[in-house]
Amino acid sequence: MELRFAALVHDIGKPKTRRIHKAKGFTFYGHDDLGSRMLKSIAKRMKLSNDLRDYLIKMTILHLRPIALAKEGVSDSAVRRLMVTAGDETDDLLTLCRADITSKNPERVNLYMGNFERVEKFMQDVVERDKLKAFQSPVRGNEIMRVCGLKEGKQVGQIKSAIEEAILDGKIENTYEAAFKYLLEIKDDFC
Repeated sequence: MELRFAALVHDIGKPKTRRIHKAKGFTFYGHDDLGSRMLKSIAKRMKLSNDLRDYLIKMTILHLRPIALAKEGVSDSAVRRLMVTAGDETDDLLTLCRADITSKNPERVNLYMGNFERVEKFMQDVVERDKLKAFQSPVRGNEIMRVCGLKEGKQVGQIKSAIEEAILDGKIENTYEAAFKYLLEIKDDFC
């Protein structure tokens, strides 16, 4: 119900922002911002819950952002900002954007749908890369120093990287026990 309601009201600011541009035709610059401000008073008048009001405002203000991410050369941080801002409603936002394609020209529809698929894939890639960056060896540096009799330094990082690579390559499981056993096997190569 919430997503359908958002589909009905997300362009509510268009009539007040409609302008005619000689080269582009009709433009609606700022309709997302104006619409979100309009929804505050409309939600109050309709006695909508605060949660529904906030959801509608979020969908209205963000409904143009995924389109901008379809362009070439968009940074990972831009995708992360959108995903953090949209939060749990990221899927709803992408559904709303897909439903917002109103062209009768099949070529344009295919172009826009391809763009959204590219944005979704880009979002999934960013999530996967972030998971890999956050990945760490189950065996920590302090334990490596204790087992190998080392002080802080380059060798500890090399051993930790070797354990992480073994996990990523599938040589060992991503468990503490397997990583510790592997540490005991390779420690003589580094110490």
